[in-house]
Amino acid sequence: MRDEACEGPVLSRRSILMAAAASLAVPRAGRAQDRWPPVFEAGRSQFTVVRPRASMPQLRLQDVRGRDAIVTAKPSRITLVNFWATWCAACKLDLPMLASLAGSRPDRLDIVAICTDTKDLRKIRAFLSGLAVQNLACYVDTYGAAAEASTTMFSLVGMPITYLVGTSSRIEGYIAGAPDWLSPAGARLLQFYREQD
Repeated sequence: MRDEACEGPVLSRRSILMAAAASLAVPRAGRAQDRWPPVFEAGRSQFTVVRPRASMPQLRLQDVRGRDAIVTAKPSRITLVNFWATWCAACKLDLPMLASLAGSRPDRLDIVAICTDTKDLRKIRAFLSGLAVQNLACYVDTYGAAAEASTTMFSLVGMPITYLVGTSSRIEGYIAGAPDWLSPAGARLLQFYREQD
């Protein structure tokens, strides 16, 4: 028989577990590392967060005119590092989208597109000539720097693939395929990382 003198509500184990789960789902104010980025999808893939966050290395590359370039993330700017190939059909959609994003001059954003399958500058220029990519900084992995980085931090799980490097120059995540960076979801993702430190 139940003691009538007990005061207060009696909580079941289920209600305690539900309250605990709800308290974990509420983000803590003022702690950016506890927040997750908004959902951003492209076909069958979505933006995937990478942990632990490694610093983006300097990459020694060549531009499509054959000039050497050192590419690195700049502090307090977002960098999109895109890997593509001349055999890739989806790259023909992805590269013009990235060029449109670069041409729209979004705040604090750099975009780097690196060809991974050939070092033949004529073949690369021929591939790019049929695409609207005038605003896009395209590079060739002549010295193998991107290939070396792909074994440690830029895993090429699909083609094309774009890595997002945050304002702290650390790799935050990636998305494979040809996402619409100019969509509201793309803008929300970029804005989320602009506000991170």
